[in-house]
Amino acid sequence: MTKKSEIKINVEVNENNLPIEMKWTAQDGKIENQPASAFLLSIWDPAEKNTMKIDLWTKEMTIEEMKQFFHQSLLTMADTFEKATGEHLMSEDLRDYCYHFAEKMNILPE
Repeated sequence: MTKKSEIKINVEVNENNLPIEMKWTAQDGKIENQPASAFLLSIWDPAEKNTMKIDLWTKEMTIEEMKQFFHQSLLTMADTFEKATGEHLMSEDLRDYCYHFAEKMNILPE
């Protein structure tokens, strides 16, 4: 038996097509119209052997929030890479880079 799951991202844009409000819904995760300030979406195209992507953020998102968002996204990518490939050592290298990134961006917890 299979089932389908749907994730929706609604983006409201201004006259210049810049995002001013974003909300997302994932019913399987019991998330309904949850506000978001940014998202990164990467989708692997098996025919082209290439990544298609969408990167959006609202003008209200601060630079400090963007630094934290990228840091956390990079950490998540290291975790996902390890889970998907079993490449523990390379994942640790990515996490080391994440620490370096956080240090350079001055976002390490005090």
